Amino acid sequence: MQTWTKMLLAVLLAALNLAPARAQETGAAPWSVPILVLRYFPVTPDGQKIDIKVTSNVDAPLADIKAKCDRMTKEAMEALTEGSRFRPYTNPEAPPSLKYTVVDSFDYLEAMPHNPKKKGHPDYIRILQRANIRDYVEKKGVKEVWIWGYHSKELAPWESNMAGPFGDVSNSDRDPFDLPVFKKTYTVYHYNYERGTSEAVHNHIHQIEAVMRRHGGELWKRWEGEPGRWRCGNCHFPPNGRRDYDWQNKEYVESDIEDWKPEGFGRKKRINCDTWGGDSLRWFVYWMQSMPGANNGLTFRNAPLTNWWVFMGDYDLAMKNNFSLVGRRNEIERTLTP
Repeated sequence: MQTWTKMLLAVLLAALNLAPARAQETGAAPWSVPILVLRYFPVTPDGQKIDIKVTSNVDAPLADIKAKCDRMTKEAMEALTEGSRFRPYTNPEAPPSLKYTVVDSFDYLEAMPHNPKKKGHPDYIRILQRANIRDYVEKKGVKEVWIWGYHSKELAPWESNMAGPFGDVSNSDRDPFDLPVFKKTYTVYHYNYERGTSEAVHNHIHQIEAVMRRHGGELWKRWEGEPGRWRCGNCHFPPNGRRDYDWQNKEYVESDIEDWKPEGFGRKKRINCDTWGGDSLRWFVYWMQSMPGANNGLTFRNAPLTNWWVFMGDYDLAMKNNFSLVGRRNEIERTLTP
């Protein structure tokens, strides 16, 4: 390519704001995801057990529930990191696009505060302000808040909830006033420690779906598929899914989930729940690993697919630079090449 052509290309790329796509190609991933962990343990008067009068369903020893939350936090971080590797089942060297770290953790031996304006929901503003959330988001770079709590007769958590300069795209009622809003985006995940690691990761899968359904357009629809014609499926429906939570379906289907292509079909293989051991957590990881990530090498209408994990790793970066699931860099290069 001639020098003047390269200069013109650089100008056009800058004008179209495609520098972030270039950054992705040269290794912007993995994106760091710093976490603030908040844990609410309402205890009995002797301080030894979780108070079932508050939780409705958990009365285990406090020490056991703390240990369980420790374990599930670690397991969820590992699952989400592993899930961000692109097709490691065919490329064992595939790197992760997300790396999770815990910045800080606070335990509260009391019931969660209730939202005075929204019956049946926690007061997330009070919870987060108590933890000095502005400092963690704006100065310490926290992108996610993981709340370990409970789902009782009186209190129902949102699985995910987002706040920031680009609004709330989450698996909640998307109330713009139920979280403190700052100049940076963060997402709150509220887990139920009565349940397991799979249910915690389940929250993240629904958040991925919420974000991708907002920003992925037709390309995400092609990746996910639809009832009766699933491609890669979604949180509740694997490729052979017939109903919600159909992770143990033994019925075989011919699926290209491991070689999905935006146009036409990739190589298909016969799969059923044995592919992921009939285990919901393993399905979530397998599903995430099938999503286009780093160095995916896929194209759509002759344009390269970006690393879709940028939407989960740095939402603000993606929004500020108008990221999409597909880039146009190669199109521009072709038009300028003699």
